[in-house]
This record gives sequence, C-alpha cells and structure tokens, in this order.
Amino acid sequence: MAAQNGRDLLIKMDMTGDGSFETVAGLRATRLAFNAETVDVTSLESEGGWRELLGGAGVRSASISGSGVFRDADTDARARQVFFSGEVPRFQVVIPDFGVVEGRFQLTALEYAGSHNGEATYEMTLASAGALSFVAHAPVEP
Repeated sequence: MAAQNGRDLLIKMDMTGDGSFETVAGLRATRLAFNAETVDVTSLESEGGWRELLGGAGVRSASISGSGVFRDADTDARARQVFFSGEVPRFQVVIPDFGVVEGRFQLTALEYAGSHNGEATYEMTLASAGALSFVAHAPVEP
C-alpha cells in the first residue's frame, strides 16, 4: 500500500437522519482511535504466573477527534445542534484505501478558538455510542 494523504481521512456526519452523510467542513486534522478494555482472569493456576485475559470480553469503544478552521457551513450548524441537543447521530470515518467505519457517536466536546491575527478554529471530540460497522475498500489491482 502506498502512502496516503492525511486530508483523505474524512469525518462525515448524517445531516438529516436519513443517511445523507456530508464531510464535516473545515477539518485540517482528524483522528480515529479504537479501544478495548481487558478482563483479567489470572489465577493461582495461571501458567508461570503470567497474566491471562478473557478474549472477547470487556467494553469496546472508539473515539473520533478533529480540528480545523471555522466555516459557517451547514455541517457547522449541524455539529452545534447535535452537541446542544444531545443527539447521537450516525457518523462515517473514511480511511483512504482501507475502508469506512460507521456508527452512532455522541459529540462530547466542541471547542472554538481564535487569535487576534489568525483564523477562527474549532476542535471536536466524539465517543462511540453503539456498535460500529466496517466496510473494507476493494483492493486496487496494479
């Protein structure tokens, strides 16, 4: 796999609740993290005193974060609406040449900043709020 452009990692939000996804406007940096809690089942009988973990147990979660330039666009208004109303809409994260992760996320932080001689910026953080799906991109033949 060849190197990918970071700008191709996209966060898309369901704008109307009917699967109409649009890229969140103005983002410059995005991040997707997957996490899984471990369940320790180590006992006195554990071989050599090594820790044992129970496979498939524990809580799995994902978080999305992004930062960018504030733009007065529909996605900005939708993000504010989602945050202040406590909605949990569907989001997609498009990972170039890898696939698309989709599921419900709660917008847990929305920050705006600006300096006297610079542009207005924003940061957003989302936490998964249910099961996620993954659809792989079909490999491109050389």
